[in-house]
Amino acid sequence: MDRKLIFLDIDGTLVDAFAKPTERVVEALRKARENGHLLFLCTGRSMPLIASDIWEIGFDGVIASAGGHIEVGGNVVFDSLLPEETIQECLSVFHAHEVYCRIETPEGIYSDTQMQELLEDACPDPSNSELIRMQKELKSGVRIRSYEEYPCQGAYKICFTSKKVSAIEETERSLGDRFKFVMYPYAANMACINGEIIPNEVDKGKGMELVCQQFGASLEDTIAFGDSMNDYEMMETAGISVAMGNACEELKSVADVVCKTVKEDGVYYGFQRLGLI
Repeated sequence: MDRKLIFLDIDGTLVDAFAKPTERVVEALRKARENGHLLFLCTGRSMPLIASDIWEIGFDGVIASAGGHIEVGGNVVFDSLLPEETIQECLSVFHAHEVYCRIETPEGIYSDTQMQELLEDACPDPSNSELIRMQKELKSGVRIRSYEEYPCQGAYKICFTSKKVSAIEETERSLGDRFKFVMYPYAANMACINGEIIPNEVDKGKGMELVCQQFGASLEDTIAFGDSMNDYEMMETAGISVAMGNACEELKSVADVVCKTVKEDGVYYGFQRLGLI
C-alpha cells in the first residue's frame, strides 16, 4: 500500500474518554508507522492536555486546538491565537445570555465557576465524548484554573455550556458570522448543553491541508478517524474518512467507513480493514 497520512482524533476515537490507549490500539499505530505510514494527532485538545501516554506511542505531528496549533516533526508550522479583544467580546456576549465558558490557551485552561458546576451535574449523551472528557478532567485532577487567573493574552478557542439551547442560539446570532458554532449531542431534558466556537479560518480539515503541503502529499492519500462534530471538516477533507461506531449520527452520515466503537478498539480494526497493518 502506498504511504498514507493518517489523522486521528483523541477522545472517543483513539482513547475512551480520557483513558489510556489500549495495547491493541498502540500496536496498530506503531505497526502502521513501521509500514511507512505517517501518523498525526488531530484533536480539539490544547497541547497541555495531550498526555504523555499518548505522545509515547509516536507521532509525526499534531493538529491541536481543533486546528489552531500545528506541529510537524517537533516544529511549529502554524499557530493562531485569537486576540484578547476578540476573546473579551465573545465572553461578553456569552455571559450576557448566561452561557458559561472555558478558555483554552497555550499555558492551560481557565473556566467560569458556573461551567464547572454544570459539568459536575451533567448526564451526557453516550456519543458526546467532549462532555465526557471534560467531566473526566475534573475528576482526574487536571488543573483547571479559575477565570480570575486568566492572563488575558489571547486563546485558541472557547468552549461553552448552557442550560438552554435558546441562549446559545442568541449568542450565535451575534458571533456566527466569524465563528463556527460546534454543538455536541444532547437529549431534550439535559441540564447541560455544550459546544465550542472555532474561527471560520481554522479547523481540522484546513490543518490537514497544511500538513499535506509540508510533505508534498495529496489529500487523496489521507485517512481520518473521528467521532464528534469538531471532526466534521476533517471527514469532508480526507481521502478516506472513518467514523467510530460511537460517533454521532451526523458524522457517520458523511463518513466513507464506520468502524467499531472506541471501547471495541475500533482504530485497530479500522487499520486492519484499510490494509494499513
